[in-house]
Amino acid sequence: MSVEKTTKVEESFPRVLGFKKMVDRWRNSRAHSLWQTTLSQRRNLYAALRMQDTMGQELALARKQLLMVRQAALHQLLEKEHRQYQQELNQMGKAFYVERL
Repeated sequence: MSVEKTTKVEESFPRVLGFKKMVDRWRNSRAHSLWQTTLSQRRNLYAALRMQDTMGQELALARKQLLMVRQAALHQLLEKEHRQYQQELNQMGKAFYVERL
């Protein structure tokens, strides 16, 4: 190898070393990014499962509350009809038998 080629190789050595370091950093950051992505996906999976469980609990509570509202509305309707029936019987001169304790 000639002296000129040797000096060219020596001069380009720091540049090649810089490229090698840059490639190593890129590989490390890529590996770290992939690791973070899979970690994020796993975390998102558990978050989705927790959210699904929470939604199920909220739906169960909403069903209970809807049932209570419907029962209260039905109770009011029955009371209203009962009062109306009593008024109609009173107008006819009749009444319900109410046992008093």
